[in-house]
This record gives sequence, structure tokens and C-alpha cells, in this order.
Amino acid sequence: MSDYVADVKKYASSVDEAVVDAIVKYCGIALRNKDSSLVSASDKAELDRVRDGFAKKKLELAPEAAEAGIAKVCETLKGVNQKGRVTFYYLLAEATGTLDKLR
Repeated sequence: MSDYVADVKKYASSVDEAVVDAIVKYCGIALRNKDSSLVSASDKAELDRVRDGFAKKKLELAPEAAEAGIAKVCETLKGVNQKGRVTFYYLLAEATGTLDKLR
């Protein structure tokens, strides 16, 4: 758990550990597999899954708002080769002002 918090702290000024914990619980078993624990920002299908899954179902974002937030997160993580799913989701919630939906 602390690894996820440490990774998020690299990109967010203050980290709400309860939100990180909620994201970890949401992702569940997907975090056990190296491939599914990462988000491929260069894969349109992967970003569509983030938009239609986490952003829509958990953050209750409209597609346009989700796309704008995803683009912002991709820009923030531009130089990072392996984008952790928990970090990506946290930054998406932060970018879209929806962290409260995860508490």
C-alpha cells in the first residue's frame, strides 16, 4: 500500500491515503498482474477502457470530462514509461475534481 502512496506523491502535492486505498480496492485482483497494473497511454483502447470503466462508473464523469481528465493525466505522466494504474486513477480523480467520490 505504501508503494502506491509513494508513487502518487511523486505527482500530487498532497495525497489522501483513504482515496489511494479505495482505488486499490476498486482495482482488486488486477493489481496482481504486472500488465494490468499499468495503464498504456499510447493504447487508445486502454484509455477508452479507463474512460468507460473507472471514469464513468466510479467517478461518474461524462465522456468529454473523462477524456479531458485523461489527457491531462497523460501529459503529467508523459515521461513515465510504466504508468501505475493506481497513480493514473488518483491523478484522474484529482484532475477532474472528483476525489470526494472515492472517500
